[in-house]
Amino acid sequence: MQVAFFATKPYDRRSFSAANQTYGFDIHFFEPRLDSETARLAAGMPVVCAFVNDQLNGHTLRVLSDGGTRMIALRCAGFNNLDLDEAKRHNLTVARVPAYSPHAVAEHTLALILTLNRKTHKAYNRVREGNFSLDGLVGFDLCGKTAGIIGTGKIGTLVVKILAGIGCRVRMVDPLCNPEAEAAGGQYVSLPQLLAESDILSLHCPLTPETRHLIQDSTIALMKPGVMLVNTGRGALIDTAAVVRALKAGKIGSLALDVYEEEEAVFFEDRSAVGLDDDLLARLLTFPNVLITGHQAFLTAEALTAIAETTLANIARFRDQLPCPNRLLG
Repeated sequence: MQVAFFATKPYDRRSFSAANQTYGFDIHFFEPRLDSETARLAAGMPVVCAFVNDQLNGHTLRVLSDGGTRMIALRCAGFNNLDLDEAKRHNLTVARVPAYSPHAVAEHTLALILTLNRKTHKAYNRVREGNFSLDGLVGFDLCGKTAGIIGTGKIGTLVVKILAGIGCRVRMVDPLCNPEAEAAGGQYVSLPQLLAESDILSLHCPLTPETRHLIQDSTIALMKPGVMLVNTGRGALIDTAAVVRALKAGKIGSLALDVYEEEEAVFFEDRSAVGLDDDLLARLLTFPNVLITGHQAFLTAEALTAIAETTLANIARFRDQLPCPNRLLG
């Protein structure tokens, strides 16, 4: 069975080629992202594998369907970039990877918090230039601080465990209470209470119409002055323009992002030679108290292996007409 992989990087090709030794699929790796133009590359291939920033809108899905595609295999957990109604109209089967390594994202969240707080990235650059001054590197003890976690699924619950283990008081918000998160030391409160009490605020909820721009002017106004805001969830959970205003005003004391609401035109690519067209992202990068990584949180050897194995298992179940627990449609 032929499978077209879009938006692939060398690490994708290595992990999927290794996992494919078990399945023997005829894999075609394409570097460009999937959109209505590049979808033509998949003509004649029954399965297309897409990633988080591929454009699976109605136009793209029509091109894929007309070209013979019958399955969309998402190698990610989120599917807000896919038009499910349109996929259903074209009788496309859709499967995803609901969990690969929640530890990878949770641990990267901790890395962002520690780096932003203790300014180790700045210290590293200083020392390499022979500057051993400590001015401007003052952080704070995490122990005793209040951490607010929005979203207590697998990743959020691991972040609860990590921060509670450091000695933070952990407050949580989620429509569904997770007993594991409570057992780890977190306490469920209302969103206004969480925003008002948190010294550190970390986002781990899915992107839905209800959570889009959850962090905006009105919710920022409820936050403790000087709060540290961390987002390793979905970029559009944050209204970037509102956050820029809050950074300028000092309401948000520091910001760490691994995701960005307009990231699809920038992230996963080398833009060093051409610069940034995105004025908001460029503005964020001018702040000394902002730390941004390029959707890197998932990137561990264990996660890449799990993504490849689960994705190919989903495709094999489609090929063999077997039930698939990770199926969204079909």
